Amino acid sequence: MINYSDEYTKKVKYEIEGKNYKYKINTFGCELNINDSEKIAGMLEEMGFSKTDNDEEANIILFNTCCVRENAEEKLFGKLGEIKRIHEEKGTLVAIGGCMMQEPSMIEKLKSSYKYVDIIFGTHTIHNLPENIYKVLAERKKVKDVINIDGEIVEGIPVKREDKYKASVTIMYGCNKFCTYCIVPYVRGRERSRNPEIILKEIEELSKEGYKEITLLGQSVNSYVGNNKIKNFADLLDSVAKIPGIEIIRFESPYPSDFKDDVIDVMAKNKNISRVIHMPLQAGNSKVLKEMNRKYSKEDFLELVKKVNEKIPDAVFTTDLIVGFPGETDEEFEDTLDIVRKVDFEQIYMYIYSKREGTIAANREDQVPDDVKHKRFNKLKDLYDKRIDEINNRYLGTIQEILIEGKSKNNENMLTGRTDSNKVVVFKPIEKVEIGDLVKVKILSNHKWYLEGEIVQ
Repeated sequence: MINYSDEYTKKVKYEIEGKNYKYKINTFGCELNINDSEKIAGMLEEMGFSKTDNDEEANIILFNTCCVRENAEEKLFGKLGEIKRIHEEKGTLVAIGGCMMQEPSMIEKLKSSYKYVDIIFGTHTIHNLPENIYKVLAERKKVKDVINIDGEIVEGIPVKREDKYKASVTIMYGCNKFCTYCIVPYVRGRERSRNPEIILKEIEELSKEGYKEITLLGQSVNSYVGNNKIKNFADLLDSVAKIPGIEIIRFESPYPSDFKDDVIDVMAKNKNISRVIHMPLQAGNSKVLKEMNRKYSKEDFLELVKKVNEKIPDAVFTTDLIVGFPGETDEEFEDTLDIVRKVDFEQIYMYIYSKREGTIAANREDQVPDDVKHKRFNKLKDLYDKRIDEINNRYLGTIQEILIEGKSKNNENMLTGRTDSNKVVVFKPIEKVEIGDLVKVKILSNHKWYLEGEIVQ
């Protein structure tokens, strides 16, 4: 562990003092990337930059990239093409960081085709951003700051959170699972867990600032390893649940075979731990799961769901599913549909398999044809879509505890929030109720993608 230094923060602040410099961050990817972008924003604001959502106003435009899906690359290169003119006309600094920058081929592509990029930084060197910006501003240097070894955990990086009531806290970095389709262990490194005392202190401070909902983040969050006092994820989760003022605790994403009895027991006894459990299945067939290098079978997964339901009857499951993994047959895909029928998933994040260079699965010769993958994807989607109304109708007439997040995007006369199971709910405001309050809402109607209700007192 190392502590963040503000030496170059002060130098950059001196360089841009009185110039009203602004920044814009474009974030692609998962919750961990969003969390990293909050740290990038925190450092930029400490340096004296202010936020803008307008490319034309920005003095520095940053991209925090993802390399899990192919379309993330397309989005990045599309945006880079759009801002080339702004860079040439205004001298706007362009910085690209995140997972994609840990891939040597991507860096070479940037160097050859996007030479106007000023700063390239990786997942392990975010904390060096002030120094890298200083080198560009003061020394007119282009910077490549990427290391291919597991990075140190850096504590004390300033954070700028957009939300005033909900916050994410990363408890560990990296992944040791090495699923054959996944590039994450190669770009995020091996598992490194933060000191539990530092995590708890951060959450205690967030509680004092008025934050009521905390999401614990990790690539395989329940693989967390602590110390003598707080040994594992169950211990940490139990400790967080005891912090006054924290009303809702979520975590993502757990790994199924690491979801031990002690975690289930901690969830069962602490009512402020969310009952929605995101459990990435990826495929429903045991042979496919083995070829993915997942450490569980279809039967193991179903047994885990049964065990959770026995101890936490109000538990709700969501999942990730990949369609068209290399070698997957129609019969094996039917096992995925079977498990969807057997497990009442409230939400399914569906993905068509795409090759990620550097992974084992990308080199397989038995790739599933695109038309077959799309046909299977549509079949899975149709199955889930038919279940949405049935799932939503179960909420009708129930009383749900909702954290008010703000005004509805589609109707400013309505407030919005989410159920514990992450269903969007809209409802009319009443006197003495404010954004950030936890209220009880009776669900009155189902609108497929959201529910409508009324506050009950």
